Amino acid sequence: MIDYIIRLMPSMLSGLQTTLEIFAITLIVSIPLGILVAIGRQSKIKPLVAVLQVYIWVMRGTPLLLQIVFIFFGLPIIGITFDRYPAALIAFILNYAAYFGEIFRGGIESIDKGQYDAAKVLGFTPAKTFKRIILPQMIKIVLPSIANEVITLVKDTALVYVVGLGELLRAGKIASNRDASLTPLVMVGVLYLVLTALLTVVFQKLEEKYAYYQ
Repeated sequence: MIDYIIRLMPSMLSGLQTTLEIFAITLIVSIPLGILVAIGRQSKIKPLVAVLQVYIWVMRGTPLLLQIVFIFFGLPIIGITFDRYPAALIAFILNYAAYFGEIFRGGIESIDKGQYDAAKVLGFTPAKTFKRIILPQMIKIVLPSIANEVITLVKDTALVYVVGLGELLRAGKIASNRDASLTPLVMVGVLYLVLTALLTVVFQKLEEKYAYYQ
């Protein structure tokens, strides 16, 4: 059994690498984009708000799997073509930016409006007010929701199989079908559990860091 697991490790690690790449890039891009979406949703520019509302409605109202399929297989019909990897990343980033945007918007709106007035009296610019006063409190409020979305993202990376990318679960399925064994899938499950456990610890540390905003 140990020899078999050792033989499986190269393909598993290759799949894990793809999973982690998609996870990391999606997170790095979608969180700042989500903050911009949240700010835009509070804008006084009505056309911008309307466009963002439609964007969020579409992203949250349709399955991520369908969005990946549409970007990779559907857009070429109108002459827009992406390779497998960029197509999957675009779908993930747009999807998660919409969810993060709504989470951040809720966090911003939960902060007392009086703090904006106090910052204005102190001579803070709107940008400085957001960075120094609003953002730290917002992070404290939304951390549990963000943690849930991030852990969901780890598992959602398995959806890239639809465009033929060799992520972790696909590597496990191929090995399981080839060898008629459940061991590869058990290994996949263990790796996912390790990833989610590490992320849980990270977010617990972040919550402790922002605990002074009580």
